[in-house]
Amino acid sequence: MPVSLLWAVDVYGRVYSLSTAGQLWEQCHDAHMEFKRVTAAQQCCWGIACDNNIYLNVHASDLPVRYQEETFENQRWNPVDGFSDRLLPSDRWQWSDVTGLQHQPLDNFRIPSDSWEWEGDWYADENFEGEPTEKGGWTYAIDFPATYTKDKKWNSCVRRRRWLRYRRYKAMDTWAKVPPQQTTLPDPFSDISCGGWEINEEPRGRLSLWAVSLQGKVWFREGIYHHNPEGSFWEDIPLPGEVVQISCGPGDLVWAVLWEGQLIVREGISRDCPKGTTWAVVDSPSPDVGATHVAVGNNVVWALTKDNKVWFRRGVNSHNPCGSGWISMVGEMIMINVGLNDQVLAIGSEDRAVYFRQGVTSSELSGKTWRAITIPRDGDRSHSSASAGSLQSAGCYFCGEVRAQSVVSDVESDTEKGSTDAASCLVASSSPESFVDAPTDHSDQPIETPKPRIPKVTSDSFISELVSDREPGKTSKEGIPAGPAVLEEEPFPREEEAPCAGVAISPSQSGGPLDPQWSNVDLEEAQGHPVQTGAVVDSADTCSLSSVATYTLAMEDPYGADEHPLWAWVSGGGCSVDSHSQLNWFNCSMNASSMVQSVQSMNLSVTPAQTAAWRRQIFEQLSERTKREIDHFRHYEQAIEQSVWVKKGTMQWWRDWKPHKWIDVHFALEQFSGSEGNKDGILFIYYNFYEEKKYLHAFINEVTILVPVLNDSKHSFAIYTPERTKQRWPIRLAAATELEMQDWLALLSDSCCDSRVIQGPPSKQAIWSVTCKGDIFVSEPSPSLEAMPYPSPCDQMFWRQVGGHLRVVECNSVGIVWGIGYDHTAWVYTGGYGGGIFQGLSSSTDNIYTQVDAKSVYIYENQRWNPVSGYTNRGLPTDRYMWSDASGLHECTKTNMKPPSPQWTWVSDWAIDYSVSGGTDREGWQYAADFPASYHGYKTLKDFVRRRRWARKCKLTTTGPWQEIPPISLSDVTILPCAAQSSVDVVPLWAISNKGDVLCRLGVTTLTPAGSSWLHVGTDQPFKSISIGAASQVWAIAKDGSAFYRGSVSPQSPAGDCWYHIPSPAKQKLKQASVGRTSVYTVDENGNLWYRQGVTPSYPQGSSWEHISNNVRKVSVGPLDQVWIIADKVQGSQSLSCGTVCHRLGVQPMEPKGQSWDYGIGGGWDHITVRGNSMEPPRIHLPSLTAPAPQSPLPVRNKEVNGDAVGC
Repeated sequence: MPVSLLWAVDVYGRVYSLSTAGQLWEQCHDAHMEFKRVTAAQQCCWGIACDNNIYLNVHASDLPVRYQEETFENQRWNPVDGFSDRLLPSDRWQWSDVTGLQHQPLDNFRIPSDSWEWEGDWYADENFEGEPTEKGGWTYAIDFPATYTKDKKWNSCVRRRRWLRYRRYKAMDTWAKVPPQQTTLPDPFSDISCGGWEINEEPRGRLSLWAVSLQGKVWFREGIYHHNPEGSFWEDIPLPGEVVQISCGPGDLVWAVLWEGQLIVREGISRDCPKGTTWAVVDSPSPDVGATHVAVGNNVVWALTKDNKVWFRRGVNSHNPCGSGWISMVGEMIMINVGLNDQVLAIGSEDRAVYFRQGVTSSELSGKTWRAITIPRDGDRSHSSASAGSLQSAGCYFCGEVRAQSVVSDVESDTEKGSTDAASCLVASSSPESFVDAPTDHSDQPIETPKPRIPKVTSDSFISELVSDREPGKTSKEGIPAGPAVLEEEPFPREEEAPCAGVAISPSQSGGPLDPQWSNVDLEEAQGHPVQTGAVVDSADTCSLSSVATYTLAMEDPYGADEHPLWAWVSGGGCSVDSHSQLNWFNCSMNASSMVQSVQSMNLSVTPAQTAAWRRQIFEQLSERTKREIDHFRHYEQAIEQSVWVKKGTMQWWRDWKPHKWIDVHFALEQFSGSEGNKDGILFIYYNFYEEKKYLHAFINEVTILVPVLNDSKHSFAIYTPERTKQRWPIRLAAATELEMQDWLALLSDSCCDSRVIQGPPSKQAIWSVTCKGDIFVSEPSPSLEAMPYPSPCDQMFWRQVGGHLRVVECNSVGIVWGIGYDHTAWVYTGGYGGGIFQGLSSSTDNIYTQVDAKSVYIYENQRWNPVSGYTNRGLPTDRYMWSDASGLHECTKTNMKPPSPQWTWVSDWAIDYSVSGGTDREGWQYAADFPASYHGYKTLKDFVRRRRWARKCKLTTTGPWQEIPPISLSDVTILPCAAQSSVDVVPLWAISNKGDVLCRLGVTTLTPAGSSWLHVGTDQPFKSISIGAASQVWAIAKDGSAFYRGSVSPQSPAGDCWYHIPSPAKQKLKQASVGRTSVYTVDENGNLWYRQGVTPSYPQGSSWEHISNNVRKVSVGPLDQVWIIADKVQGSQSLSCGTVCHRLGVQPMEPKGQSWDYGIGGGWDHITVRGNSMEPPRIHLPSLTAPAPQSPLPVRNKEVNGDAVGC
């Protein structure tokens, strides 16, 4: 999981953040005033300060926040002046918006607040729909408004051009005041909550911000998204009553609490109406006690009542936001919050500590138990070396004298001196994090008792309760929420000779935090009370935490020297934690300190040098004994020359003859090892053919790949050999369970690697590929793979699996490998091997990490129009299924649709997908004249059918040698293909974000393959593919299918200076590019492969496109200009094979386009990269024409010559 932040505010208004990978509360020192409350998202944090203004803290990222201001200059032609700014009275303004209805001169634009700055001056946009315009950027039309073109025609009477100017948000990682709206300001705010980022992905970074004023009104902030993080204005939301608190989830859940104790739920929240339409009232969980606080997530609602009881709302989802009933939970809390993944955080009502709800999963949303976050703050003196010795000291008042003792010496000293002062000792209250530093000298001078000071109250009413009078008879509780909540406390071990009962117990001895008791305090005037003596703790109750009668407030620091902070508010909206996250929030640093001190107190003098010497001596003795024992038996012959073992099992086999179906077979692997350690084996499949027993076999050293097969009902995998690769018909087997399939795959893979003597991680020259299932495979190329005229056949290449799950992988010859998951998460290869199904010796012990991937499954709801009832699900007999896949050939309903394979699990419900190509209407429908046809997002008189797409997310969790690179999601990545003897220090790496932004990664080296930061490269439109070749040639494809070349890219200028538009092939839209040493190849949306002619160092843009082949899905050009593709369809012996690896033969410096295709592994492949293979092929000298022919010439395989990848 990426590193994210948990935000909190203490009772003194100081804001802290806690990283999911950290163990320290870090204070926001840039906050120059106290805050009441904060609410966080992953990209920012909002807060209410004590001046009642809203402040915003936008997290700094490698991608800047830039807003594009635009205005249009309009002109009309007249016979006298030509095109001029003299417009007709009925025309639009000379300077207007795109509609022409709003007057927008250049000098009317102002930056909205001091947090913005202009990046440059206004300039005319000379790009129109991906094509360059004439100088000046003018586009022409017959009249306003009309369809504009870049070419001037004889009837072009009007023209316009777009002017652009960018402003950048500069107030990163600091609290900036949100500017008030121009109209009357709302009354001061008392609560704030942000969420709603999952309602709609467009515009990017869209947020919903809800606020509550002191008068009980609710306000909604309009216009918040990535390019406008502050939003635009506040809108008043009508209410059924006065609201005191509100909570907004990541999706469409919004709950609020009324003054009367009831709750209200916002209904009608949708993609087009993020602020909802109406309110529904929900009764308080307890009929006698009203609600005071509510917190919502994706599918959960938690609430608190006035008696601090915790309640969980069951049955809450997008279709039923009100839920069905309340469930009482253990614990007593004063504030609660729901973070990402429905994780729950709360603040205890007694100790004011932050608690984390453990055990929250998608199947158990209520969790299991509360656990306190027990980590220190930055600036605590307990972290300094001066106070390291006092981490375990307990400051005890003995008749006005303070003395510091170590935990080790407490028992001894008390045993010698006795307990004479036990009756008059008073326990000093302390925090669970750290104790008060006591002076080391034992002077007898009395210490003056400090007078208590009232902390400044910065939050709302419940913080005021913190310093209000306690009930006279109220006794202290332990530092946990009251009630039967299980807080996983460890009992303090009893000592036979207990120390003074007044000695405060160290947190390393007791798992629960101490409850600081407050003196009797009045808000109007602080009354100092001297420290009273005589409060004696029962010495028999050594298992519980000490209770005290008086709590002394600090004088200078709001807290004591080492007291735990008293929290007022917590927000986990930007904290990404799930059931797999490893958090270090619950390990008090004092435990480590105590262990170090304990070891130091033993005075052990063992040095690392001595340990190394001992190990060396023991190893030498063992080696001498082994050699001595073996020498005695050297004259004996080896008793066993070969070992054989067999593993058997039952499986199902997809039989070779028609009709093809699954049949039960017996499966056996016979493996044997020779006297020299070489291993080999044979696979046997025993089956019945018309009551006759037969078998099928394959030699292990002939197996080229073992690949899991994408199947929603079978745990199946395929076994390929060179012969079966030619036929496109592998041996398909299915195991009874997923675990059994993984065991067989791991065993067979180990046997294949042993027979080929392949161990450890892939080499730097390896060829990487990804299947359509997301499995990753590597192949070690032989030097003769690119040799001429007789290259090694690529159907004999051996592929082995690497743990992990990716959609795209790219590499280069210095060992830098990056990948992108289906959820657009970027991953970098760590250098390990194994992971996933490979365990033990088949996997490296380090560099293996957990990897989570997610994707959406789509189905289509189809309807046909009839004159009686309009659009219904009653189609014609020849129509497609009313619930189908995209092709309409397969029936896919919400109930029978399963995840892509058993490894995937659902993580959401079905929802309408509005992000469909061609657009949709408000209900997600697309219209067309008939099935299938070109769909559009609006209805016309000729549209008789319509469809809409439903999406459901699923998740896969595995392990592999991959480490996540947060926080920007990527859609494409490319790495400079270095030569074999390259000495590049910093490797150029470019990428495309999933929003279409072009990025350049800085600091990528062989030692730091993940790099350091992103550099944003400006573009005028979103991009979808990018590739960098030798000499830093950067080519990219825009989303509209046009090609661009980046000029002046060099180590001194890694981002280059400008984009050069490259015309696409005629009537084609490009989708992918790959650049090698001198070659540039592209693939268009119709599957055509194009080669760029005329590319030279002096003219790197080239001159024209030449068609090479069709039926191409993806292309990869290596550092030696090798060309490999994924062919879309290849005819096999039984059927068409989709997704086949093909190698272009005959590629030479004088013939870079090659001659023919050689078919490799497939189908089912989706991506390949050969950009790491920089091995020069061996030079073969052909015999002369007069020389005698060799006796056994090398066989020449039948290959396609100058044709397409399908061989037609």
